[in-house]
Amino acid sequence: MADSPKTVPTDADVNAFLDAVRPDRRRRDAERARALCERVTGEPPVLWGPSIVGFGSAHYRYASGREGDWPPVAFAPRTTALTFYLMDGVEAHAADLAVLGPHTVGAGCLYLKDLDAVDGEALERIVARSWRARGTNPRD
Repeated sequence: MADSPKTVPTDADVNAFLDAVRPDRRRRDAERARALCERVTGEPPVLWGPSIVGFGSAHYRYASGREGDWPPVAFAPRTTALTFYLMDGVEAHAADLAVLGPHTVGAGCLYLKDLDAVDGEALERIVARSWRARGTNPRD
């Protein structure tokens, strides 16, 4: 039997989740990230698992056979950084990442310690490109 995904959409209250985020700066950044993602996607936020705020849902299937559903655009207000999950990975965003400002990356994650320190237009382009890439598997 295949493993079932651990991170799935829930009925949890996104507002209550964001209201509880600490420290205050991280909560402020999370509210701004929510507004950005709602504006770009036109989708309502949904809490995926206990701590990921996702927008929309897309099915993926990797060459390895692993498959599931995941929001094309999502973020999590972690203690050390606001984490954006980009379904199309970070490689597709090299030009914008070069001008974004202070950040670090993982395979499909963008980590921002302070939204005030980054170029908001570059971040919006990154989120919009990831949204447009939904339904594709660029990381296969």
